[in-house]
Order: sequence, then C-alpha cells, then structure tokens
Amino acid sequence: MRRVLENDRTRPAVLRSAGDGYRLDVPDGALDLTGFDRRVAEAARLTAGGRSRADLDAARLLLTEALELWSGDPLAGLPGPFAETQRSRLAERRLAARRSRLEIDLELGRYAEAVAELTALTAEHPLREDLHGLLMLALSRDGRQAEALAAYAALHRTLRSELGADPGPELRRLHARLLAGGPAPAPSGPDPDPVTRPASLPADLADFTGRADLVARLTARLTAPPGAAPTVIALFGAGGVGKTALAVHVAHRVRGDHPDGQLYVDLHGAGGDPAEPVAVLGEFLRALGVPDAALPESEAERAALYRTRLAGRRVLVLLDNARDAEQVRPLLPGDPGCAVLVTGRAPTVGPAGAWSVPLRAFAADEASALFTGIVGEERAAAEPAAVAEVLRLCGHLPLAVRIVAARLAARPGWTSGSVSEGWALMVGPYPLGADQ
Repeated sequence: MRRVLENDRTRPAVLRSAGDGYRLDVPDGALDLTGFDRRVAEAARLTAGGRSRADLDAARLLLTEALELWSGDPLAGLPGPFAETQRSRLAERRLAARRSRLEIDLELGRYAEAVAELTALTAEHPLREDLHGLLMLALSRDGRQAEALAAYAALHRTLRSELGADPGPELRRLHARLLAGGPAPAPSGPDPDPVTRPASLPADLADFTGRADLVARLTARLTAPPGAAPTVIALFGAGGVGKTALAVHVAHRVRGDHPDGQLYVDLHGAGGDPAEPVAVLGEFLRALGVPDAALPESEAERAALYRTRLAGRRVLVLLDNARDAEQVRPLLPGDPGCAVLVTGRAPTVGPAGAWSVPLRAFAADEASALFTGIVGEERAAAEPAAVAEVLRLCGHLPLAVRIVAARLAARPGWTSGSVSEGWALMVGPYPLGADQ
C-alpha cells in the first residue's frame, strides 16, 4: 500500500500507523470525488444566470474536467449492499454531469458531437427518457429529422415491450412538434459575452520536477472555497530557485477553478526598469475587453475599472518577478472569487494578508531527478560521483541544473566529469550562491 500511496515510504505522510491498524491522512483536494463535486457545483453556478457564451464555455470545460476524474466503475470489486448502493449513487451523479454537459453542447450548437455521445448513452440506458429526448433534439437540430422520429419510435417499442407503457408527456410533445414538420426549436443562442476571458499564462514545463508537497499545498489553497478577500500567495527566493516555473505549473493545475480567465505579467522587478502599475493595468484591461479609447489615464481610475471588470468573476492573476508589495498592490483584484500568485526575490514582495512562501534550492534528490530526466538515465548512471559534483556546483538551483543538463544533452561527447573539471578551472570549487 505504501509503495502506491507514499512518495517516501521511510517517512509516511498518507498511510500512518494508528494503534493496531492504519489511518489514511488525506490532504484537501486529494480525493477525485471532491474535485468532481467542486467543478460540477461551479458549472451550475455559471449557468444559473444569463448563460453567456463565456459562461457556457467555462461550464463545459469544468464539467469535462470533472468527468475526466472518473476511471471505470466506482468502488469496483467491493462486495456487499452498502458498496452497491454507493456505486449506484455515484454512477447517477456521473450521469447527471454528463447530461448537464450535453445540454450545454446543444446550446453551443455542438450537435454532431452530442449525437455521437447520446447514441452510446441511450444504448447503455435504454429506458432513460431524458437521454432519448436529448438525442431527438440533437438529431433534429442537426437537420436529421427522420432519424429523430426513428429514435422516438425505437424508444416507444422498448417501453411497450419492457414496461407496457408509453413515453411520458414531455417526450410526446417533442414527438408531436417533429411530426408537425418543423425542427425542434433551437436555442436563441447564448447572451453576448460582455467581458473577454483572458488566457495569458505561459506554457507549463512538460518535465516540471520536484516540490510535490508544496505544489499540493498551493493547489489546495487556490482551490479552496472563496473567503472574505481574494487569495494571495507570494513566492520569494533567490534568482534561479524556480519561482516562476513553480507558479506557472501551479497556475495551470488550478486553471479549471478560475474559469473566467487567467492574467499574467512579468513585472521586471529584478532589473533596473520595473514595470509601472499604470501600464500593467492598461494591459490587463485590454485583455479584459476594454478598448483603448475607454482606458482611464490615472492609475487609481484604471485600478478601479480593473476591479469592476473582475467583480463577480473567478480570475487567476500571476504577477511574476515583482519588485515589492507597492508595485503589486494596485494590481490586486477586489473580488474574493479571484486569486493572485506573486513571485519575487524580496521577502516583502507579498502585500498585507498574503501567504508568503520562501523557496530554496532543490534537495539533492530533486536536483538529481531533474538532471537525469534531461540527460537520460544511462548517462547519469555512468558517472554518479561526477553528477553529484555538478549538482553541487550548481548549488542545486533548478535553473542552473536545467541549463547545464540541457547543454550536456545536446553534446553527446561531453561527460559530467568534464563539466565539473571545466567549472573548477573557470570559477573555482564554489557552488552557485555560496559566499566567497
């Protein structure tokens, strides 16, 4: 069990001994069912109002992510009436989520996709009139009137054969409309979206490595139910320690919990020309659909309009490479549904109320895992001592390890030993970041 559940079996964090048995310590957000319920509830919130195009798109993404958390039948292999009852209950919730997504598909005009999925679903659930009704609607709106009528006839035969009953009144009314010669009424279309939904995050690293516990804690904090104020997390540490890579990685993980958009900016706080908040607010407002002619001149007016545009929305803001809290403060949303990730070198980069998280260099095993993932198992295993020395000289800083490993990977004739020897000739035996 520990081989499956634990990252380090010598220091169990999930499966712990408790008296004569064991106890599972499950962190927030670790259960698929919790993530499923959270996404389904957020999708319902988005579609409860005016159902704008952006709301429907965001709700569809949330429901798709929720359904992707399922793998096979729940509680498969567990015997007994209790397990069977829970299986049925969970399967019904899964089916309800699929139906909600299919209803959104019909509103968005994705008729052909809906027909394909509903054909399979009605075969799995031949007595579910609601699913057959959706199939008839999808076929009719896709211009396949005869097939929609045939779907009703097939259901009618099944119900008569299995239950000795006719379809219910709602399905009969839909059938009557189809017989009258007109297609099933299509929705008038979602409301026009008054605010653009930005998505400006940089790409995540495909080989992101390390900091698993911290990633889990950050993810849990950013996906927790909103409180009285926006969630603000500040990651601070030396250059090259991996602040931006971690922030971008976590931001991608929680994207589905912030379906109204993600904003990103490099504030250039570590250089000699940090970004002015008034200019950044202009970029953000343009990304949120405000035309140049409507942009206020002053920082205070832009900040007020920015907060107004984000009111009632769930947007993630990533403020990378900030100089200090003063630069960050005008860029904070006001709505508690929003969240902010800040990165910077100074411990004071986080504004008041932020959760400040110090980042340090990798542990030796994390640095080794990153190095090995880039140069390959065979080359890393051939010179373990030389690899350890290279990592030491890199100070176990993720950026330095990545640069050196990438150069080695691009040069098959180089060895880790030659890199460490060349380093010593150029800069001496001191690792990066060491006091000299």
